[in-house]
Amino acid sequence: MRATHAVSDSTAPRVDLRWRHQIEEEIKQRVEAERARLEASARAQVQRAQHFQRPPERPFTAAERDRVTILIGGLSWKHDALIKAAFQSAGYKVDVMPVPDVPAFQLGKEYGNNGQCNPTYFMIGHLIKYLQALEVQGLSRQHIIDNYVFFTAGSCGPCRFGMYESEYRLAVQNAGFDGFRVLLFQQTDGIKAASGEPGLKFTVDVGMGAFNALNYGDVLNDLTYQIRPFEANAGETDRVVQECMDYLTTRLRERQQFEILQRTPAWIASRLARKKALKDVLNSLGKVWDHLYGQQTLDTLHDVRDRLGAIEIDRLRVKPVVKVTGEFWAQTTEGDGNFRMFSFLEREGAQVMVEPIGTWAMYMLWLAAATFADRKGLKTPKRPAWAIHARLADELSFRLKLLQFDLGRRFYMHQHRRVVQEVGDLAHPLVRLDELARLAAPYYNVFAKGGEGHMEVAKNIYYTVTKKCHMVLSLKPFGCMPSSQSDGVQSAVMSHFKDMIFLPIETSGEGEINAHSRVQMALGEAKAKAKGEFKQALESTGKKLDDIKAFVAEHPELRRPFYKVPHRQGVTGTAATFVLHVSDVMDGKARVNWWPRTIRSKRSRVSLAGLSARRAS
Repeated sequence: MRATHAVSDSTAPRVDLRWRHQIEEEIKQRVEAERARLEASARAQVQRAQHFQRPPERPFTAAERDRVTILIGGLSWKHDALIKAAFQSAGYKVDVMPVPDVPAFQLGKEYGNNGQCNPTYFMIGHLIKYLQALEVQGLSRQHIIDNYVFFTAGSCGPCRFGMYESEYRLAVQNAGFDGFRVLLFQQTDGIKAASGEPGLKFTVDVGMGAFNALNYGDVLNDLTYQIRPFEANAGETDRVVQECMDYLTTRLRERQQFEILQRTPAWIASRLARKKALKDVLNSLGKVWDHLYGQQTLDTLHDVRDRLGAIEIDRLRVKPVVKVTGEFWAQTTEGDGNFRMFSFLEREGAQVMVEPIGTWAMYMLWLAAATFADRKGLKTPKRPAWAIHARLADELSFRLKLLQFDLGRRFYMHQHRRVVQEVGDLAHPLVRLDELARLAAPYYNVFAKGGEGHMEVAKNIYYTVTKKCHMVLSLKPFGCMPSSQSDGVQSAVMSHFKDMIFLPIETSGEGEINAHSRVQMALGEAKAKAKGEFKQALESTGKKLDDIKAFVAEHPELRRPFYKVPHRQGVTGTAATFVLHVSDVMDGKARVNWWPRTIRSKRSRVSLAGLSARRAS
């Protein structure tokens, strides 16, 4: 028994080892089989994978110019109408979409993605609403897709503005207009045809016409909001501005284009015709000069000035000055997109100071120059100390590039200021971006891009410390990231400027009553500020208000909008400044200034009355 037991004990480990070896071999085989199966499956998935590629955009070709209508919109109604006229002068078919409203916002939310910002929903829905209206008129969807394109601005950055293009296309596709073309200003693929001939060709005439349209729109918009609160006859400003807009758009649309071969003597024209390169250069320079300084331009601006200058105003109405800032679209649109805030402020007794589009253009130029200067030396190779010529060449190249940016900024500001002067010298000049950057630097990184960048903070400080307004109202879309960042910084700004009245308002398709209520409360404080300022100014003159009014009644030139009232340091309100000036005139310390008049050419002038009669016929 013992022997048997001993034998069994000696063989047991051998049996266990064989069994374990068999199990390990089986496990290994199964693992290899599973690995082979997974690898085969992975290879199959790789072969089946289809990476996303941006769908090709149907181009807008040159052959389609005569039948395709370009849709624009999104700015103030004055800017949109003037830009339309500039494009029509080059032979394009253009239509301006009406100002977006709440039903458009609801359409945008229905067909667009969730989580978009306010301007996206309003503009997407507005476009769909316009296309649906065309369909109701009897046009087929395919006809609309083939014969209409939407033209807008595109950009990039940390906010959702860079996704507008994709959202537009998705929404119109969801609405049943798959294939409708959305063209961006910065996009070459959608604008340029495959043949290389663009459908929307930016010639000198188109570019300068659009440039003038932006400046005219800025100045006329500014003048409207400066004159209307003080008009003696209710509704006169709107009527005159509409007449001026009809006149301006007609002159832009029917403008006689400059051609050097037609403007030079025959013997010079025949020689230039044989030298195409020289002719093209001189012709382009002549077009630029004619658009900016030509007799057609000057006569047009002077006629508008004369018409606006005939409006009678009463500057003795005490009104708080409210500067509107914020996100670009929210501070520009005049409809439901910002709760119709401009008209609401005027109904509540405020004088609105609007933001010109030129400030945004200047910001783009300033940011490009500042970024280039900040990155100096990053793209140039390191030169040894003895390579003096190479280092001087690098420095010269850097300085020349900065000079180009500086000349661009100076050109834009000069042209804007020139239009202001030609139309009565009443509209506000563009603010210098270097000054805004200096004011914002302690609170906000001036290189932080997105939205208005540092300008929301800078404008709040600038218009407060320079006493140019009683209150700053910042309008921005609900959930706008760049504006939310600046609003967080505004808390520190307000703690350092105790007399500042700043109110941020987030806009959306809902909440109008709440927004208006908040504005009313802040506006009450601004009104008290304006009344106190006027009372102090009147008391400093030692005169009664009735005596001031009687003197103004005896001098009709004091009731003209382009009468030059000298600015007083530290005085904000129009009424307070005017009272101080009239008092000086009454005391003999100042003289009555005649509002500017310019001698015009009778040969090229077109009267407003004649234009209206021609349009009516």
